[in-house]
Parts: sequence; C-alpha cells; structure tokens
Amino acid sequence: MPTELEELVGFIAHPNEPIRQIATENLVPYSTSQPSIFKTNQLLPIKHLKFLIRDHPKIAEHAITILINLTGDKEVLENVASDDRFLGFLFANLTDPAEPNANLLAMLLANLSKWEDFKSILTRKQPPPKGLGSNELVLNQLIDLFVKGADGSYNKYADFDYLAYLFADLAKHAEIRQYFLQKQEYDGVAPINKIRVFTEHASDVRRKGVASVIKNVAFDVPAHPAFLDEDQVNILPYILLPIIGGEEYSEEEMMPMLPDLQLLPPDKKRDSDPRIIQTHIETLLLLTTTRPARELMREINVYPVIRETHLRVDDEEVREACERLVNVIMADEEDDTKNGEEKKAIEEVDEDDEKVVEV
Repeated sequence: MPTELEELVGFIAHPNEPIRQIATENLVPYSTSQPSIFKTNQLLPIKHLKFLIRDHPKIAEHAITILINLTGDKEVLENVASDDRFLGFLFANLTDPAEPNANLLAMLLANLSKWEDFKSILTRKQPPPKGLGSNELVLNQLIDLFVKGADGSYNKYADFDYLAYLFADLAKHAEIRQYFLQKQEYDGVAPINKIRVFTEHASDVRRKGVASVIKNVAFDVPAHPAFLDEDQVNILPYILLPIIGGEEYSEEEMMPMLPDLQLLPPDKKRDSDPRIIQTHIETLLLLTTTRPARELMREINVYPVIRETHLRVDDEEVREACERLVNVIMADEEDDTKNGEEKKAIEEVDEDDEKVVEV
C-alpha cells in the first residue's frame, strides 16, 4: 500500500485546483528531505510537476520550487533537461513580462545547465517577445532578460540574477564561449560585452555568475587578444575594479594604471566575497598565457593592485592565487619566447587543474 506521503504526491495531478495547491505546498519540504517519493512509477510525479508550471501561479511556484530541489538528482535532471516540450513552455513563460515566477524559472534553468547536453540551447529558437528587443535565438533572449532584469525594466517580478549561473555553466563549452565573443547580428554587440558591466553589481549572485562567465570564456586562449583589446571586449577594467579597494598608491605606481583605476575615492570597497575575488585573479592568471598579455599587465602596473589584495584580503585561496599571478607577471622574459616562456606560462596555468578550473 502507498504511504500517506505517496498518496499526497498523487494529489498534485488532482483535477481540483485547491487540492493541487494544498498538495504542492505541503510537498515542498519533502523535495529536500525525502526526494525519493517523487521518483516512483517511472518518475510520473516529475511528469506531473513539469505540467504544473502552467498552472495557477501559486501552484506553479510550488511545483517549480520542488523541481529546483529535485534536479540535483542525476536521473531527474536528465528527465527534465531533455524534455523538449517542457523546455518550450519554460522559455515561453520565462520571457513573458508578466510571469510572477520568472526568478524561480531562472533558478531551475541554472540547475538544468548542469546536464552536459543542455548546450544544445545554443541553436534553440522561439518567437521573440515584443518588448524585449531581442531576436529569435533563445540564448540572446536570456542575455537580454538578464540585462533588463538589473533595473526591473522588463518584468516587475524578476531580476533574472540566476541566469548568470546558467551562463557560467554554459560557458564551459567551447562553442558557447565562441557565442559570448561574437557580435550578434540583431544588435551588433557581443554577449560578453553586455554582461561584463555587472562585475560590481549589488547582487552577489549576479556578480559571482558574471565573474565565472568571464573566467570560463578566458579558457579560450585564441580569444585573449579580443579580451584585452580596448575596442573589443576590453575586459581588464571590469576584472580589476572589483578587486581594488580605496588604498592609496604613490604617483609613480598610479600613473601607469588603467584610467578607470586612477583617483578612486578613499571609500572604494573591493568585492566582499573572497570567492569572487579569487575568480577574477584566476582569470588574470589565465590571461597571462601569452607574452603580450603579460607585458600589458606589467605596462598597466597590475602588480600593486595584486599586492594590496594579497595584503588586505584575509583568505588563503585568494592569497595563493595572488602569489601565482605575481610569480608570472614579475618573472623575467627571455627574448626568444616563441617556444619557451609562452609554453611555460601555459603550463603554469594548466598544471594545477584542481585550482584553476571551470566554474
């Protein structure tokens, strides 16, 4: 005989709306404490939960929350992430400017991106919403949602911050790294240039996700010249500003620095999250793969910023990352580096894979 909990799970498909609402609301805690009750009958409860994202907003809220909690399970994750029809409803709802559960849907998407084959989103299309100013590519629509979510100008119920985690996971794939760097035909802007501006945003989730996107895209070594080019991505100010504080530098140290880093107010705060600081420093380390990048970092005097970060951030992993970066940018360069120092720099980044990894 089914247990009381299993009977309660059965009520999520009840034709009576109030019963569905009571059932889903009461089942939310069990999605973390007893997730197995949702995996019966060949995942039939999961099928019902996926259907409920189109139900009454409160029922949908509970159903999405349960799915968020359950998609940490590999079997459930694959079932949900590979359901093309469900994804169609999810993306349509997410881009609806009146969707009250948009932030929860963004969180669910961030989980679904853990599935390896979710990278197929790169080619997925749907009609673009009129007020979004995007094109038919779903990934472009998500980028534009993320941008507009920063000021709530698209959906008053959503900031779409958790899409940053989706982008970070997707950027582990080479073809999606290329997407972030390519100017899109509909607006002439590369997606990386749209999201780089959020490295100092108030939202911890948004900052952390964006820092991870930048780091993961930086694993594409051939893209480094574009990363550093002031007329293309120009990423260095967006990496360095979050890790610099209000400390004073001598005129000799300050003058070569990037203009964005000069004459900052004394109350300037570096990022409060050591993991975000670590991510940015590891991105700088990845960018030292080539000699031109190392020489640029010396030219704009990155060392004092890293020195002060090492001194003032009480975190062992941040300090270790600082030391590794300093070891590279302060090392002497040989004149003949074609097969020497550049190869050494690549090895210095790659040999410690457990510490410089894709987020």
